[in-house]
Amino acid sequence: MRLVLTADTHVPKRARDLPGPLWAAIEAADVVVHAGDWVDEALLDAMTARSRRLIGVYGNNDGPALRARLPEVARVELDGLRVAVVHETGPRTGREKRCAALFPDVDLLVFGHSHIPWDTEAPGGLRLLNPGSPTDRRSQPHATYLSATISAGRLAEVELHRLTRG
Repeated sequence: MRLVLTADTHVPKRARDLPGPLWAAIEAADVVVHAGDWVDEALLDAMTARSRRLIGVYGNNDGPALRARLPEVARVELDGLRVAVVHETGPRTGREKRCAALFPDVDLLVFGHSHIPWDTEAPGGLRLLNPGSPTDRRSQPHATYLSATISAGRLAEVELHRLTRG
């Protein structure tokens, strides 16, 4: 199962649209995960139309219309892997321990908010992934998203994709 992970797209405030390589990855993926801060419903509609399966949550920059359509936390099982998605996880310090306590029944937690790519493992094995942002890199050298594969309940081939500034 091929995954694409993104967050903090901020369309159309930070970019008019998603970068072409990310759209291509979305269209090729089996599952797309968006960890919040869409900003506009039009992007949710476009991603829904162009993906096979979309799992998303709302973020702190998402207004009432998006909050009415998306949960704060999404939980799903993908090919045996227990996944949760949330926008904010709190401060960087203590994140792994805090998230392991909040999500004890999860194998993978996808989150956003910081615009900083993150890939760590908490005590007990919880994997934490933040794809960064494909449109608003802030202090990061590149705009980013993640891809990964799931097979028989195991996460593999996690890859950070760096996007050129356009």
